[in-house]
Amino acid sequence: MAKLRALRDSLPLGAAAQRAKLDLVTTRAGFDALEEPWNDLFARAGRDTQLFQSFNWLWHWANHFLPVSGEAGPELAIVTAHVDERLVMVWPLVLERGRGLNRLTWMGEPVSQYGDVLIDDLPDALDLLRAAWGFVTRHTNANVVQMRKVRADAAIAPLLPEMGAVMTAELKAPYLDLASAPSFDEYEKRYSGSARRNRKRQRRRLEERGATAVSWHTHGTEAAALVADTFRLKRAWLLQRGIVSPALTDPRTERFFADATRAETHPAGCHVIKLCSDGRPVAVEIGVRCKGRSAIHIIAYDLDFEKTAAGALLMEDSIRNACEAGMASFDLLAPGDGYKLEWADNAIVVCDWAAPISLRGRIYATVYLGIIRTALKRGVEAMPVGARRRLMSMLDFWNKPKAPSEPVSP
Repeated sequence: MAKLRALRDSLPLGAAAQRAKLDLVTTRAGFDALEEPWNDLFARAGRDTQLFQSFNWLWHWANHFLPVSGEAGPELAIVTAHVDERLVMVWPLVLERGRGLNRLTWMGEPVSQYGDVLIDDLPDALDLLRAAWGFVTRHTNANVVQMRKVRADAAIAPLLPEMGAVMTAELKAPYLDLASAPSFDEYEKRYSGSARRNRKRQRRRLEERGATAVSWHTHGTEAAALVADTFRLKRAWLLQRGIVSPALTDPRTERFFADATRAETHPAGCHVIKLCSDGRPVAVEIGVRCKGRSAIHIIAYDLDFEKTAAGALLMEDSIRNACEAGMASFDLLAPGDGYKLEWADNAIVVCDWAAPISLRGRIYATVYLGIIRTALKRGVEAMPVGARRRLMSMLDFWNKPKAPSEPVSP
């Protein structure tokens, strides 16, 4: 690590990096004050793949995941860079303390699905990232920077080798290239004839159980109610299969999506699509759209309608809707499960990384993340379905709020 730091410090910085004023934002008031310049930076330099780095998305996250005064929880540690008083970079991080370790992680976990640095289109952008990394190591008192779900094409990706980052997990995020066809009918021709006939047969089977209808919601109380339906159906599906998901059993996750979806102010690009049979929601999707990219975040279906392939039919409806709305990409997000790959044109590698800053951080990255956590995950996956169901039920019980909880006021 010392050699890497010496190499980094010896590299000459470009003009913007030399002039940049770096700062660390640690308060909610400081974050809120960034709203206008952050939105300006995102408008001119944000990528469609940075849909989880928008100010509004993280504003809703802060309302639900930042602890109230006196409670333990993540602390804001947002690194910013200004050149001539213009915001040119935001590295959205939080500091988590516990068990003798100070970890920097992405602001937005666990609801954000890609992590990245938002940075202006500068000729010396990498130099500025180098300077920001040096600032992080000096001013945050962190032992390790844990960066989950970093796309191979992320702005932060070129810096990772210089940070001495260790890859701790590798996944794939499948996607559809909707811009490659003028309409959904044309796009659909890339699927086999048998697959298209099968979906038509499944749709007829669903229609035999009652009149079907698809609706789209982007705000309001009905959108929030559909979020509740989505989580109810998803948790039932997880329990049936004995799949453990702390994020989905955390009540803050559901409250986040309810607020982000029904929001009349600070819209975060969230939507809900429902497929109904005889007025009953049988499949529901929570998605996010940003700059021509549509991403499915959560999709769930009623187990009573499993044989009708209600989830696959809603996927088809969602893709059609995205085509009609002029979306260029349809992102299925990681992991690259088989059913996603059947729909996708391609996939991009998405990795978890950990960049140690101290010896303690290196032990955490290489021993815990690289060995122990992997073994624990495999152990859970090897458990009988019944045992995993009991574990899922315990998580659900522990995470249930003792009383109705309201979002934190900004």
